[in-house]
Amino acid sequence: MRSFFIYTMSTKTLFSIIESSAHPNFSELYRSLGIKENKINSMRKAIAALKTQQPDFIVAEFFYGYGNNYAGVNISNLDVLLYSLQKYSEHTKVIVLVDKSEYKYVDKLNEIILLHDVLKFPVNNKQMQDSLAR
Repeated sequence: MRSFFIYTMSTKTLFSIIESSAHPNFSELYRSLGIKENKINSMRKAIAALKTQQPDFIVAEFFYGYGNNYAGVNISNLDVLLYSLQKYSEHTKVIVLVDKSEYKYVDKLNEIILLHDVLKFPVNNKQMQDSLAR
């Protein structure tokens, strides 16, 4: 009796959480690196997706919660997502895209979960590729 083994390359997966038009389109870069991209247009949908799929990477924009934009408790739009990662996908690497004017607030997110990288706008293909390679 012959035995057949099927070998599959493990494909890396990435959630692009696109909440604004400023989010760069790196779809072609991801494809060229063999990364399967899942585009998601809200944090709520991203958190729901985490319950069924644990991506290797998440790329998301950072929006600081001035005043009480985020119920006065959270730092930014990413807090709840990062807490969800602790529960559902703690090994996911988070790459945060941020406007230069809000960069000083991003470091506070490391108290929730250690960020893989923080890239200031404008972000180019080389910066993203280098971040994904680390």
